[in-house]
Amino acid sequence: MLLHRGPDLDRAAVLRVAAGERVELSAGLRRRLAGSRAAVLTALEGSGPVYGVSTGMGAMAGVDLDDAARARHQANLVVGRAVGSAPWLSEREVRAVLAVRLRTYLHPEAGVSPQLCERLVELLNARVHPQVPRRGNGAAGEIIPLAHVGAVVLGGSGTLDGRALPEFPFGPKEGVAFLEGVPVATALATLHVAAADLLLAQAELVLAASGEVLRASRDPVRAGAARGDDVLAAVLARLRERRPGGEVHGLQAPVSVRVGAAACALVHRRVHALAAAADRALEGVTDSPAFLDGRFGGTAGFAGTDLGADSDALAAALVHLAETGAARTHRMLDPARTGLPPQLSPEPGVQAGLVAVHKRAVGVVHRLRRFALPAGLGAVETSLGQEDVQSFALESAEGLAEVLAGLREVVAVELLAVHRARLLRGGLAGVSAELGALLDAVGAELGEDVADRPYGRDLGRLGALLEAGWGGAGA
Repeated sequence: MLLHRGPDLDRAAVLRVAAGERVELSAGLRRRLAGSRAAVLTALEGSGPVYGVSTGMGAMAGVDLDDAARARHQANLVVGRAVGSAPWLSEREVRAVLAVRLRTYLHPEAGVSPQLCERLVELLNARVHPQVPRRGNGAAGEIIPLAHVGAVVLGGSGTLDGRALPEFPFGPKEGVAFLEGVPVATALATLHVAAADLLLAQAELVLAASGEVLRASRDPVRAGAARGDDVLAAVLARLRERRPGGEVHGLQAPVSVRVGAAACALVHRRVHALAAAADRALEGVTDSPAFLDGRFGGTAGFAGTDLGADSDALAAALVHLAETGAARTHRMLDPARTGLPPQLSPEPGVQAGLVAVHKRAVGVVHRLRRFALPAGLGAVETSLGQEDVQSFALESAEGLAEVLAGLREVVAVELLAVHRARLLRGGLAGVSAELGALLDAVGAELGEDVADRPYGRDLGRLGALLEAGWGGAGA
């Protein structure tokens, strides 16, 4: 990937870098970086105190540094704040963090050297991935995880595989610039948006198939039911397309079926909101002090409040989606709803069928409910009161990751119930050819045996199938 300008490294490009793509800075981009760096160095020579450059940080911002202290200060800022421990972010997550950190440095107000940008490129291309703590960040910004990244930039060996690059020095202002902004929360939001997009597409497919298993009325998916809501209208259109016919039994479908589309529409909106927050973070001013209008000044670019709040909101919407999926799975065990044997068992009373599989979904959903609580609340003063509020965006991101993993389990459970019902019924006549082909892929993975077995293995296979992208293309 050859970068000519900052916007080239957008969310889609960050995902490509996270997946392993190499990065290169164009000659023109390096020249522009050198120009903004020269302007910053000139301004530093003629300015008064600059936070984190000629002064301490946090509660020590009033301490003026002499020339000898300034020479050590930028590296010291990073080394003394790398206080995290395992669990670490994954390689893919770390690559996304490095890509976002690089993106924020391509803005002129950061004023870092082209050499520092090339150092990040070198880390990515050499696949030297810092150990970045997943939790335990009680700072107003992201100084703890970013300090771990910065220590590796300097040449430290705190990496996922123990490898290190040769030593590299921070220049003036580059240490404080490394600790500022929200690249970790932005990177995680970018990855979570992609994961949620895929999982939501899969959940919609399974919802359509469940409706057919339950012989549910198609009244709730009529086009007129979405008046005033374009997002819901699009969901309903996809559901109509995927289940154009089939048997209907009963006047009213269970609520979990009727509100399934609305639950999906809500998630679509929440995914869009988090994606927009990540885009703003990639494009916005996140340095502090930032070099704006010819002078240095503090900003709130380190906070990440909207990233955290939108992650919390998406997590809550996904938990509700999981609740509806678990409820539909329970309905599919009821012969009055499906016309199939109780508990989708080939021998009711002799073989358990999927009753315990549903109970697994219940346990997962119960666990997920704790992650529906907003992680961004609960500020605690630090730095002798200098930092008296935090956004806890990284805690929100971790909660969202847990919810995404849990929802994938619930979707796998519901998909297993659909597969079993399809075998017992001899097919699902009302679904589209596209959905039928996707269900055929599930059958190819699991086989046609309906006898009891350790169903956890089936769920593991389905989880891997979902994670690999089942139903994502064209969904």
